[in-house]
Amino acid sequence: MAFPGFTAIVPARFGSSRLPGKPLLDIAGEPMVAHVWRQACQSQASRVVVATDDTRIRDALMPYGAEVVMTRPEHPSGTDRLAEVAQLLGLDDHELVVNVQGDEPLIPPALIDQVALRLAEDEGASIATLAEPISDVETLFNPNVVKVVRSLQGRALYFSRAPIPWDREQFKAKPALLETDAWLRHIGIYAYRASFLAAYLDWPASTLEQLEQLEQLRALQHGHHIQVALACEVNPAGVDTQEDLDRVRALLAPAG
Repeated sequence: MAFPGFTAIVPARFGSSRLPGKPLLDIAGEPMVAHVWRQACQSQASRVVVATDDTRIRDALMPYGAEVVMTRPEHPSGTDRLAEVAQLLGLDDHELVVNVQGDEPLIPPALIDQVALRLAEDEGASIATLAEPISDVETLFNPNVVKVVRSLQGRALYFSRAPIPWDREQFKAKPALLETDAWLRHIGIYAYRASFLAAYLDWPASTLEQLEQLEQLRALQHGHHIQVALACEVNPAGVDTQEDLDRVRALLAPAG
């Protein structure tokens, strides 16, 4: 099929409990959000928009010529912020929107393209996202790592912070290693149909979403399909902690 047109939206919220003002933190002489915006611009998106609730972020992006949309500050999730942006941009129901997390300055543009294409290919899905195999026990049992299980058609059956699927025999005692590739780590990039985002705004947070603190479970609990593809490239970890920031700064530091 022909590559679908899509809008890439970068939510950039100033408030962060662990790294206040995270989008504006300096990396190689530029704010982090500028790196994310540039990566998104290297994808095949027909339009790249930064969505923020703070004029400081808007002002920092002005020298780059980035398109910025101001949103309300009280959104409970990034998906809610995206839904407001889709309304503000007047996107038609059939249009595709890719959420590029504002704290992933190293995200490969190929992953942005992949998730948009995967949604376009599965007409019965409302959302597409990506995953990668988990190869070590520590990652599988880490509650900060979101796991996903898929149907034979590649659609999500469930997301959890718990180690799913549960190997009833091997996991009686915590294993030393994993013997199969049955476990998948969810990568937090999403493509949505604009019609889904419009409906999402009217739904209260679901019970599963509140229990796991995973907003994608709201869609599953309302009966929507989420297509999950295996990432075509390794996705470097985003910036959640000072250690993450130091790592990315070292990777992007000018040579010499």
